[in-house]
Amino acid sequence: MNASIIGQMTVSGALMGLVYALIAYGFQLTYATSKSINFGQGELVMVSAFFSLTLMNLGVPYWLMIPGGLLFGALLGLIVERAGVRLALEQKSEGWILLSIIIGLFFFSAAENIWGRDDRPFPTPISADPIHVLGVDVTRLELSVAVGVLAIMGLVELFKRRTLLGKAFEAVSADRDAAELMGISATRTVMLSYGLSGAVAALAGILVSPITTVGPTMASALILKAFAVAVVAGLDSGFGVVLVGMFLGALESLASFYLGSGWREAPGLVLLILALAMRPTGVFGKATIRKV
Repeated sequence: MNASIIGQMTVSGALMGLVYALIAYGFQLTYATSKSINFGQGELVMVSAFFSLTLMNLGVPYWLMIPGGLLFGALLGLIVERAGVRLALEQKSEGWILLSIIIGLFFFSAAENIWGRDDRPFPTPISADPIHVLGVDVTRLELSVAVGVLAIMGLVELFKRRTLLGKAFEAVSADRDAAELMGISATRTVMLSYGLSGAVAALAGILVSPITTVGPTMASALILKAFAVAVVAGLDSGFGVVLVGMFLGALESLASFYLGSGWREAPGLVLLILALAMRPTGVFGKATIRKV
């Protein structure tokens, strides 16, 4: 087999895997503050992509559409937190699992009724013409995915480390009860984490839609892979999700090439099973000692 073809498939798959990493990063943001995740995260990706497409159809320029889409995604994240997570956390129950799934199904139904069931192209001013880099052809559209993912993750990490709100985020993540004793509102911090998670989901939708098109079923194709990345990497390692996301994307691309497109989903499922069976805390996760 030609090494250049293998290299091409690996690089293209790894760049696509960064989208999985970005959605998985959204899981990490909410888990850090509340030990809960939004199982309807894929629907946030899809609905935000449809909303962003609608803005462009109304004449909003592409570069102004992006902040509008991010704000809309953050709003959806806040709705999930208020309607499906807050009360369950206050009652110290696991009800947020079912409620986040139900809200995701509601968003799916709303998208079908508002925008229809057909997939739609997502226009972008970024060229899809390939450029030759280090022996492989990469499009500017694929490179924009890498730049967007790394930029938003870098900005969020900078926010968490350099601002007062970010330090509150880190404090609640480390010890919620101690943070509240110091005057930090854990409820508002959890709201912040869900808002950031929604914005991250919106950006994932904006980045991936020009490549895959926008449709109600796009969520199901992304969410399982993103969840696999989050579990395999560990729910507390931002650096880990990038590596695992790129690895899974490359593995999927090679499996599809060698075994056929029907096996494209298999690597993510295999990695998820192995992680849960052998290292539940994730490859880059840390085991926690719970006092009893």
